[in-house]
Parts: sequence; C-alpha cells; structure tokens
Amino acid sequence: MITKFLDRLLRRGPRPKSDQSGATLVAHKVSKKSHQINPALLSKNAVKVTHTLQQAGYKAYIVGGAVRDLVLGIAPKDFDVATNATPEQVQKLFRRSRLIGRRFQIVHVTYFGKDRPEIIEVSTFRAVLESVGEHIAESGRILRDNVWGTHAEDAARRDFTINAMYYDPSSETVLDYHGGMGDIRSKTIRMIGNPTKRYREDPVRMLRAIRFAAKTGFQIEPKTLAPIHELGQLIHDVPSARLFDEILKLLMSGHAWAGIQALRHANLHHGLLPFMARALEDPQAAQFIEEALRNTDERIQVGKSVSPGFLFAALLWPDLEKQWQSLRNTGMPTVAALHAAIDAVVAPSHTGISIQRRHEGDMRDIWTMQPRFEKRVGRYPDRLVEVPRFRAGYDFMLLRSQTGYCKPSLGQWWTDFYHADLPQREALLATAKLEDIDSGQTPGNPNRKRRRRPKKTKSGPEIQPDSGLNGAKQN
Repeated sequence: MITKFLDRLLRRGPRPKSDQSGATLVAHKVSKKSHQINPALLSKNAVKVTHTLQQAGYKAYIVGGAVRDLVLGIAPKDFDVATNATPEQVQKLFRRSRLIGRRFQIVHVTYFGKDRPEIIEVSTFRAVLESVGEHIAESGRILRDNVWGTHAEDAARRDFTINAMYYDPSSETVLDYHGGMGDIRSKTIRMIGNPTKRYREDPVRMLRAIRFAAKTGFQIEPKTLAPIHELGQLIHDVPSARLFDEILKLLMSGHAWAGIQALRHANLHHGLLPFMARALEDPQAAQFIEEALRNTDERIQVGKSVSPGFLFAALLWPDLEKQWQSLRNTGMPTVAALHAAIDAVVAPSHTGISIQRRHEGDMRDIWTMQPRFEKRVGRYPDRLVEVPRFRAGYDFMLLRSQTGYCKPSLGQWWTDFYHADLPQREALLATAKLEDIDSGQTPGNPNRKRRRRPKKTKSGPEIQPDSGLNGAKQN
C-alpha cells in the first residue's frame, strides 16, 4: 500500500513484473571470432558515446538494427546506443544533446562532420510493463514507456530476435539474449514473446517485420506472420505522423518494391495506403509505381540520393492523373484543374498518412511542372531547363513517357534538348513546331485558345479590344 502511494505521489508507472522473458534471462556472449564484425563499419561517434558512458560508470552498448547489419557485413545508416543511465544523466555527459519524445523518451547526441551531422540515439534500458492503466491502453498498445529496467528486461522488450543483440565496442563482444545470431544464420525473422500481444503493444511492429524481411531477404517465421493478417486494423490506432515515418523508412530501404509487395500480400496496404491499393489494381498505374520504386531502389543501393517528395509524387500520381483528367473534362482550364486535383489528393483523408510539408512542397513542384513540358516554343524550354527543380520534374516526366501517361516522343525530345548545344536546340524546336502543326495543335500550349485578330472598319483604323473595365481607359 505504501509502495502504491509512493508510485502515485512520484507519478511513476506500474512496477514491472519479473518473468521468464525478462529479468531471469542470461545473455550468450559471442566473441569477435564468431560474430566477425568489421570495426571499420562502426561509426566513430557511436563508439565515442559508448566510451563516454562507460567511463562515467554506466553500461553502454550499440544496439538494434545496427548490430544486425554489422553481423551481416552491412554498414548501418544509423546507430542506436542503449544504456542504464537515465535520459537526464545522459544529457549531463554530452554538450550537444537534447531530450526528445513523450511516449518514449530518448536523447539525441549530435556530432557535426564534414558531410552532414550525425545523430546518435541513446535510450535507457526499459522495463517490462504488464498492467493496463496510464501506460497501457485496453487494446494492449503502450501509451507511455518511460519505466526503466534491467539489461535483460530491455532485451525482452525488443521486438525481434535479430534486433535484440548488444555490441560492446571496447570488448568487441556481442551479447545475445534471444538467439538472434542463430536466426541471422537461418535467415529468420522471429518475434520475441507472444506475437499477438507484441503487435497489440505496438502495431507498427507489423510494418517493421515486413520492412526487415524485404531488406534482408529473410523469411518471417509462421507464428510471427500469422497474426498480421488478423490485426491489420490496429494500424489505424497509430498516429499518422509515426505511420509516415515508418512508410518512409520502407520506401528508402533500397527494397521498396519488395516491401510494397509484402504489404500487399499481408493485406496491410488497404488500411495503410488506400491510394496504393487502388493503383495496384490498374495495370498502367501498377507499372508506373513499379518503375518508380525499382529506379529508387537502384539509386539507393549504389549510394545515390533520393527525394522522398519524388517517391510520394510517384505513388500518388495515378490518383492525381485521374482526378486531373476528370476536372479537365468538365471544361476547367488545365492548370486550374491540376491545382484542384493536387489539393484533393494530398489531403490526409485521401492518403491515409500525414505527409510532411517540405515533402508536399517537392511533390507540388514536380506535378505542376508536368504540363509545362508540353510547351516547346521560343525560349520557353531554355527557361524551363534553368528551373531549380527541373531535374526532378524531368525524371518524373520520363517515367510518365515510359508508362503511357504521355507520349514516348516527348521524353526523348526533352532528353535530346537537355544535352544539346545551341544549334541543335534550334533544330529540335523547329521539329517540335512541325509535330504540333501535324497533330493539329497550336504550337506551345495545346489548350490555349487563339486570340482573334482585331476587326477593321471600312475607314481603316482597327477596333482595339476591350482594355479593362468595360472598355474604359486605364491610367
């Protein structure tokens, strides 16, 4: 009774229960000879963080997906560190650090390098939570997760066995609590604990299982896979912004097309990406999305940069094109119809996720550039090539030309124009003008109406068109 009173007074969460999946676990120590992690793949800043914490008397390890990738011989993109120091204690040790998160408090330690800043995410060992209350919803989803525990309990709280290994750079030893090394060797993704319960705690784990399978080529264990088909509706309980982050990770994994196919197989794409479900039923739209994602995967796998805005512009294009065409059929001008269609398509009620504004701005730039590629007269193409976002818009137009959303000859013309010198550009402009005349279009904008010539009176002077307000002279 006194303990409960103190917990309420200090606003602490429910006391975790020790069980076979938590406090009594003993880690299996894996030596360097067995795990064969290449120290050259380690982030020097992540090593600095672990050393600083250890020198201050705390335990500290590189943890999670970084260890999994290191064992697989892959250079991790991000490094996480787990420690028994509290967030406040971590902050005191690092000058460039900040506490973030409400549901799950962590510390971001920032290091500034030549290329870009590197953020090392430091989390405190978590305890096992079992009682429904302030920290756990009735559905089983964890609402707040700031109850600290032991190293073994933190390992039990990890999602999959391959993500529950801890690497100590100072001793070059891996601590494996749940047989993660064995599952890496057998190429298996296995949930720690009861999969149904773990998915209810955090429905995003369903997406993570699919992303890891797509990225590693591993098979999801049948017991881990089965509940996903039954619990897919729980995705709707996850905040939209968090869903966006997880979808972005999948799309930027270098295996986006495989990930989307896996989502479809698990029947998660309907609730998660409703526009994707519709698009994949249309052969032309499915081909467009596949081409976009495969091109993206190839760029990421060879280390080239990719714009998230370009990705989402491609995923939403089939829906946008249909709405745009529908509005144009009502007589609405091309550009006005495009902007109206964009407003409808980017709404969260349509996408099912909350796309960040900076990415939405990139998407709008790419989309609004598309009708401008139809205008190939005068100095207009030269000016378009100088637009900052031209390359993204051009790449997008090439995808359209390859999949039937615009003429293949248009993509080839702009490719030739982009690489041509001045005389060659003049020749290409002349060719485009002839193509427009042969097709019966006005050179330039095909939807633009010809202005009538002013009528002439019998005495000769021209009748000038209306100059403004009811023909009144403007100052």
